Amino acid sequence: MGHIIAVSGKGGVGKTTLCGLLIQYLCESGKKPVLAVDADANSNLNEVLGVEAGVTLGELREEIERAGTDPRYKIPAGMTKAAWLECRMDDALTEEDDYDLMIMGRSQGQGCYCYVNGIVQTQIQKLQSHYPYIVVDNEAGMEHISRGILPNMEIAILVSDCSRRGVQAAGRIAALMKELDFHPKKVGLIVNRAPEGKLDEGTMEEVRKQNLELLGVVPQDEDVYRFDCEGRPTVQLPKDSPVRTALKGIIEKLGL
Repeated sequence: MGHIIAVSGKGGVGKTTLCGLLIQYLCESGKKPVLAVDADANSNLNEVLGVEAGVTLGELREEIERAGTDPRYKIPAGMTKAAWLECRMDDALTEEDDYDLMIMGRSQGQGCYCYVNGIVQTQIQKLQSHYPYIVVDNEAGMEHISRGILPNMEIAILVSDCSRRGVQAAGRIAALMKELDFHPKKVGLIVNRAPEGKLDEGTMEEVRKQNLELLGVVPQDEDVYRFDCEGRPTVQLPKDSPVRTALKGIIEKLGL
């Protein structure tokens, strides 16, 4: 079964950027094929990876729901909605040389994302045996954790910026996983965008207070900001990028 690595944290701390670089590192290290899962309704992992987004699970769900009223989405005669949805699932995988990308996306209009979340969970369980590693970029906050979408995660990477609030959010996610009786083999914190790659004592105090294992610190890098502004994939960062160097050390520490 594939090793599931789940990346979580509050919004705006750079989870997706680190996810993309982690996926690239695994592929370049021969741990391919990797299944990359963008489990955020506001998806942009494909932009970090530099690939066009295919149809999302949310869009497929909408097609099935509209099949009875919209001739563009007609279900073949003799097939149920559930059977047709299952047939269409392969369309939701964007296939690259070293990895496949599955995007959750969103439902249209009003309503919650419970149904689409359920599809994400089902597809991960179905595909887990096909990939040595599955990297899941979770939505900001705690909803994916509280819904139990990834109970079989092996490694939980919590990402924070160097603020106390970010570390506190990571601590709450770690506590929630314990409450839900999840048992990942490793739970650890990456602090991202630290000036000169260093944490001040106040942030370190909060890390200790939250009882989090600090996996490592990733420095702030103007190249990441510049690439984003120019619309360039983050995975095209130079090989000697300090972000790459720091993340490589963290990944090696995790034994991946």
